[in-house]
Amino acid sequence: MGSLGTTKPHAVCIPYPAQGHVTPMMQLAKLLHSRGFHVTFVNTEFNHKRFLRNKGPESLQGLPDFRFETIPDGLPPSNRDATQDIPALCESIRRTCLGPFLELLAKLNSSADVPPVSCVVSDGVMGFGVEAARKVGIPDVQLWTASACGFMAYLQYDELVRKGIVPFGDEEFLTDGTLDTPADWIPGLRDMRLKDFPSFMRVTDINEIMFDYLRVESQNCLKSSAIIFNTFDEFETEALEVIASKVPNIHTIGPLPLLCRHLPKNELMSFRSSLWKEDSECLRWLDDKEPNSIVYVNYGSITVMTDQHLKEFAWGLANSKHPFLWIVRPDVVMGDSAILPEEFFEEIKGRGMIANWCPQDKVLSHPSVGVFLTHCGWNSILETVCGGVPVICWPFFAEQQTNCRYSCITWGMGMEVNTDVKRDDIAKLVKEMMEGDKGKQMRQKAQEWKKIATEATEIGGGSYKNFDRCIKEALHYDH
Repeated sequence: MGSLGTTKPHAVCIPYPAQGHVTPMMQLAKLLHSRGFHVTFVNTEFNHKRFLRNKGPESLQGLPDFRFETIPDGLPPSNRDATQDIPALCESIRRTCLGPFLELLAKLNSSADVPPVSCVVSDGVMGFGVEAARKVGIPDVQLWTASACGFMAYLQYDELVRKGIVPFGDEEFLTDGTLDTPADWIPGLRDMRLKDFPSFMRVTDINEIMFDYLRVESQNCLKSSAIIFNTFDEFETEALEVIASKVPNIHTIGPLPLLCRHLPKNELMSFRSSLWKEDSECLRWLDDKEPNSIVYVNYGSITVMTDQHLKEFAWGLANSKHPFLWIVRPDVVMGDSAILPEEFFEEIKGRGMIANWCPQDKVLSHPSVGVFLTHCGWNSILETVCGGVPVICWPFFAEQQTNCRYSCITWGMGMEVNTDVKRDDIAKLVKEMMEGDKGKQMRQKAQEWKKIATEATEIGGGSYKNFDRCIKEALHYDH
């Protein structure tokens, strides 16, 4: 027996290198650390540099038992402070990451000052993590960072090909109504249309990298020895039942932001995993506003739009006459920096605030926020549930389309914006949500989900117990 330190279990956590994946993996890593794990958190070199730039050179020194490491993503070096090109990143990950990750595991295992690696927790779309764990002979677990209904929909990609739906013959399908076709053959998913599938299936060639990557990665997930879902049983019951019939070990431990409220208050726990600099001015701005009076607008870390769409959103918000907080990333307009007209700023004086990035979980839990205009990324959906705030949905890509459908139909807490945004529609939806009866019902529904999510993550609640079980059964640690 070495010193006490070496008896700790050691989890190596590796998220897909985009904000929406880093956030939940960091939450899970903190939870494991709080239960006695030594944690190594692995970023790509590109994201590691972004963290250091935004948080300062000391920020990733970690603690003796919570360390940061890096592997290369295989892409040419770049210093842009923005999300990388996703298809290029996926292709490169698939081609290059297994080798460097195995080297990192070997380095950790030969190091005298950290315990031997006892398990790998890899992102559900980073299958090489599972492969590496098996080669080293330790347990592997995957964290699926999107919704369970999104996962079920990705699992249908093979079926879409078998049914001859994908690939589409030509680009016409995007506009000729084909995407409105009901898809009523999916176990565990209901009220689905082709347009509600994760958007990577909208292809005329099935070798298209994103279609292929998610088709393969979601199927690979089924071979993992356990999958962790950042969701709660009541929220996605039917999809989860079907997944459980395919994978013996699934652990629903969400919403992670609520499970994290049990974490001890210390330096590590206050570390925020945002790749952008967060502007906390927003929170002070919200402090003196009426309850439920603010429209909060944020399209997440990847969504881009045309300059025209940005202007339609802007004037829609202005014309609704409701006060709003709008997060406009510098890179939100395709290939351009986002510039709004002077007269827009005149119009919204005193009732609109625009910022580059903010601590979204805190904004959504703020009592003055009344509705969230969102791209429907999974972290955003869960954070809005934790805050009990209804949504106006403008899904951009991946399984945001599926989350949007569920928010509007199954969970009853959302309304959808037409893909081709028009200012009058935006103004109308905002008014309906803030003043109308439908909006009232949806706010009530969102509050109900908040209550159920809070109960699930209480000590002794479903998600809390599942986390305990996951540590014992999947990570083989009985503390």
